[in-house]
Amino acid sequence: MAMPSDLEISRHTVLRSLDRVATDLGIGDHLVEPYGRNVAKISLDAIPERDHATRAKYVVVTSITPTPLGEGKTTTTVGLGQAFHYLDKRAVIAIRQPSLGPTFGIKGGAAGGGYAQVAPMESLNLHLTGDIHAVTSAHNLLAAMLDNHLHKGNALGIDPQSITWRRVLDSNDRDLRQIVTGLGGRADGIPRQSGFDITAASEVMAILALATSLQDLRERLGRIVVGYDYDGRPVTAEQLKAAGAMCVLLREALKPNLMQTLEQSPVLVHCGPFGNIAHGNSSIVADRIGIRGSDYLITEAGFGADMGAERFFNIKCRTSGMVPDAAVIVVTVRALKAHSGRHHVAAGRPLPEELLAENPDDVLAGAANLRKQIENIRMHGVTPVVAINAFPGDHASERQAIVDVAADEGVPVATSTHFTEGGKGSVELAEAVEEACATSSDFRFLYGDNLPLADKIERIARQVYGADGVDISPTAARQLSTYVSCGFGTLPVCIAKTHLSLSADPARKGAPTGWRLPVREVRASAGAGFIYAICGEMRTMPGLSSSPAAEQIDIDSAGQIVGLS
Repeated sequence: MAMPSDLEISRHTVLRSLDRVATDLGIGDHLVEPYGRNVAKISLDAIPERDHATRAKYVVVTSITPTPLGEGKTTTTVGLGQAFHYLDKRAVIAIRQPSLGPTFGIKGGAAGGGYAQVAPMESLNLHLTGDIHAVTSAHNLLAAMLDNHLHKGNALGIDPQSITWRRVLDSNDRDLRQIVTGLGGRADGIPRQSGFDITAASEVMAILALATSLQDLRERLGRIVVGYDYDGRPVTAEQLKAAGAMCVLLREALKPNLMQTLEQSPVLVHCGPFGNIAHGNSSIVADRIGIRGSDYLITEAGFGADMGAERFFNIKCRTSGMVPDAAVIVVTVRALKAHSGRHHVAAGRPLPEELLAENPDDVLAGAANLRKQIENIRMHGVTPVVAINAFPGDHASERQAIVDVAADEGVPVATSTHFTEGGKGSVELAEAVEEACATSSDFRFLYGDNLPLADKIERIARQVYGADGVDISPTAARQLSTYVSCGFGTLPVCIAKTHLSLSADPARKGAPTGWRLPVREVRASAGAGFIYAICGEMRTMPGLSSSPAAEQIDIDSAGQIVGLS
């Protein structure tokens, strides 16, 4: 019999009431705010109330460099979380919320798949509790207040040519990427070139995921830079008196969303910054809630270990202070075959017949990518576990080739059939993760805060991506100098590049050598707390950010908004 569709599986699954799911997390009813029957918000009061509870083991799920189809990180994350139930352990899953752009595009939703998914999948993939729309509103409010400031006389002396704060929309709309605003009469504003990014690329989204409290969110929003004045000084959201209102719009969005898997394991869904340009990880507040009162907290980082996991370690962990115990590297037979360079995989098109044919030599030819991603995890002092996400069309000899590579690297490996069997199919993986978490951790950042920005970029390029070096354009060099003078020199770095290759060229597969990372542009994002290094053919990035907040919204000792100036 053919396997039911993901939607059919989701709709025929009996779910528990969320108050019982919350109870498993040790979260009382007074902290749960229902949004319908199957979704709830969790109050941030859950963080201090659970400080005394036992700390869970902290596991990040990442992957090799993916094909355009993805390698099933979310499905593996869900399957692993479900599997711990069979070991009499309690696991909490923390994942990102999907953007409507990929959901209605070729990629589809982000609820997992088969018998390893978050339910109801329609709720997760379609709006959920509106957090992304709140980010859209907060981002565009700042854009509107900026344009209104220009219209009302530009008291801050903002140079319109320096403005970097565009608008955002949570859908794919090619015609809005580059626009001219302010057309019409004098009452319609000042004409200037601008455009729309997708909401997941908004600096506000990155900020929301990294904020540790309402107060921290307020201060980070104030540090957003929208452009520069005629003397070259940064102009912030604080100076435009927009940050307080933005914080009010995001007050509910800062609370993580509670859902459950098909096997009723608790799931925290929160924030959705993209992994090829931003840090690509779910929120710190969700992790702080999930890390207490369970045995394992399993979170997922965007794209490969060179991207999402590197940023998880060097940006998210640096901000949260939480140290991972193990990392799961998801690998598929088809992806390693693609990394052999002998096959072409395109999103939306059937896989080539020759890629599906039995050929373990192709797997071994592409295994250099897996070896490099294992190295990327180890260089941060974290124990890796290789998870073979099994597809029905895989051949035993091809899976064995992956097992042999992992053995050669001295890394535990497990085959997981969670898609067709749910948690039961991931028990072997859960056992391997449990053993890895039992080893002592020697976690370390790749670089220190005080290393010069250019050196941080080069260290990531050489050590994580395997580049021979970095070519910094004159424009990027000037920008780096500006950001250091603005006080951003101690921030970590986020390399914005293609997710389909370790290099800056999406067509170069495996673990290419003899290439240099071309840094074309650099953007500061002090609100989120990192520097973008934009490489390859990346498009315009979200706006900049700047100095500490001068004005603050009135927040009482319990973290509640009591006034807005």
